[in-house]
Amino acid sequence: MSTLKKSFRIAFILCLLSVSAFSQIIQPPKWEISLSDQSAEVGEEIDLIFRAEIPKNWYIYSNDFDPDLGPMLTELSLEGSKGLEKVGELQAIDPKRKIDEIWEGEVSYFTGKGEFRQKIKITSEQVKVNATLGYQMCSDVTGQCVPYEEDFSKTFSAQATSNTQTQEPVTTFKEQTSEESEKAQNKEVPKTEIAESPEKVTKVSEQAADLSGDPEGKQGDATDLLPFLIAAFLGGLAALLTPCVFPMIPMTVTFFTGRSKNKSQGIKNAFIYGLSIIVIYTLAGTLVAAIQGPEFANWLSTHWLPNIFFFLVFIFFALAFLGLFEITLPSGLVNKMDAKADQGGLTGVFFMAFTLVLVSFSCTGPIVGSILIESAGGEIIKPILGMFAFSLAFAVPFTLFAIFPEWLNGLPKSGGWLNAVKVVLGFLELALAFKFLSVADQVYHWGLLDRDIYLAIWIVIFALLGLYLLGKIRLPHDSPLENLSVPRLLLATITFVFVIYLIPGLFGAPLKSLSGYLPPMATHDFNLEKLIRENKGAAVSESEMTEAPKYADLLHWPHGLQGYFDYEQAFRVAKKENKPLFIDFTGHGCVNCREMEAKVWSNPEVLSRLKNDFVLVALYVDERTELPESEWYTSEYDNKVKKTIGKQNADFQITRFNNNAQPYYVILDNEENLLIRPKAYDTNPQNFVEFLDKAKAEFEK
Repeated sequence: MSTLKKSFRIAFILCLLSVSAFSQIIQPPKWEISLSDQSAEVGEEIDLIFRAEIPKNWYIYSNDFDPDLGPMLTELSLEGSKGLEKVGELQAIDPKRKIDEIWEGEVSYFTGKGEFRQKIKITSEQVKVNATLGYQMCSDVTGQCVPYEEDFSKTFSAQATSNTQTQEPVTTFKEQTSEESEKAQNKEVPKTEIAESPEKVTKVSEQAADLSGDPEGKQGDATDLLPFLIAAFLGGLAALLTPCVFPMIPMTVTFFTGRSKNKSQGIKNAFIYGLSIIVIYTLAGTLVAAIQGPEFANWLSTHWLPNIFFFLVFIFFALAFLGLFEITLPSGLVNKMDAKADQGGLTGVFFMAFTLVLVSFSCTGPIVGSILIESAGGEIIKPILGMFAFSLAFAVPFTLFAIFPEWLNGLPKSGGWLNAVKVVLGFLELALAFKFLSVADQVYHWGLLDRDIYLAIWIVIFALLGLYLLGKIRLPHDSPLENLSVPRLLLATITFVFVIYLIPGLFGAPLKSLSGYLPPMATHDFNLEKLIRENKGAAVSESEMTEAPKYADLLHWPHGLQGYFDYEQAFRVAKKENKPLFIDFTGHGCVNCREMEAKVWSNPEVLSRLKNDFVLVALYVDERTELPESEWYTSEYDNKVKKTIGKQNADFQITRFNNNAQPYYVILDNEENLLIRPKAYDTNPQNFVEFLDKAKAEFEK
């Protein structure tokens, strides 16, 4: 065989491997159906139990949240079953909950394992269960969502009614899917040829967050943990500059220099002192971590009671920092620790550190409490590392000044600036308090703290902080401000810049950098930016549309874009206009589809290309509108009749592109050939621009 032929074969094999790696059918969870009581009698009620083993890095949505929110709720159909009656609705057993910023509300979900129960009443001795479970599985690692339908079939015999009391063993039956469904899972589907050499598929990192316990990917995620640790470390530095702590530095140095026999002993005691501070605070973090668990975290993050409690705690801390009152510990406790510190030796050093922690509590307590509250959420590492970072920043200066007492000469003298630091922290605590009230407000739909009201509160708080820094406002314990220092002026400038940044948010500006702290955009009463953009898009597009889009009364495009919702119509228009066809395989319940639209499609470069260079078609795979019977067909993939818009779109994606996950973006030419390798979830706008530009350039060839 010639070298040229060998090279061609190798290239061809690599091409196929690349296509198959990118275009693949994502397998569903492994399901198991069982009965709560196999020996039930006719007339009794039992539970059908559906248990799922969910793949690593994936989660499925439950069914006990607002159906209008967005994600696809898990639903059960017993159509075709005999000898039973459905009692009540499908129940999710202990799902997890969270506030989803994309969906702007609370969702429930399962990771690792999931369980649903449906109560049924036995009506005859021969029972046939035909169950279809419809649900949605998503991943925050791959950025994909997949809608599924799982079929179950089981027959069993019930006992005739008698007065004999029966036992209630639980018997588990393996899932029995139809032969057609089993064949469909292993069936080969045709591959679509690619017009250009496929690029190497980027693999998901093996070190990606294990979402089996956290679909947000934040448990142990360095990208989430690092900012928190930096904030905790800065909190420790800020605590040093409060009136309760700063004067303690020279007192500590005096303690070591006066009692140490020589310098080496002083250095040793200083290290033990600093280590003791770190141990004391880290133990507090460990205690918080120990009492947390998944159920506790679930309750903590969603129930109104802890969120209102945290809101009141932050308000309490803020008022204390602003000077309304002082937080003090019982004097007896402080005196006991101080007496133990006088014992000398290593024990005395440890209790000297304990005395510092207690004496400074009135200033450090609010900061420490804020760190522990922010870290609460079922995580083990976060509160421990948070307290370690805080105590490290807090302990190192004490240790260094004890080792090098001559550095004390360079410290500024105590004065009114210490109270100013405390007041600034008070304003920050006051602003952050409303985050917890907002969570409770969203979960329970109280309507107390809409986005515009929340922003108005923040604007007022930070404007007052700016005026305070300029010396226009004086609070209790403040010294007269004779002149304005440069650092204070710079902080005031930064504060007013932040206020100006917030103001457009009152009129609908997204303020993406604060998305994690602000209420959802859906709660905004007057979104001027959205109103202008959508009206402008609609006015331009009506005259440009070649045909009136089918299903436009049901479905809509974001950002004022105009396109189609039926493949055949869109392809016909693309051919007529001689433009490439951009296919968006999407879903109402696809969270990552919404994220792509919010973060990528909103980019001006992406938006202009989608609007001007392509004919657009959005194919919703979970649209449940039933088509006329004349448009039904039986799929070659799973031998099921496709009756709805969504079922036909999902079948089209699988059979034509060997893929069943969304978001999934495909660009075709006027002969229905791929112009470029399809693209999945990628929140980098520049990558999407390159994807569109390459497809357009290939089309123009």
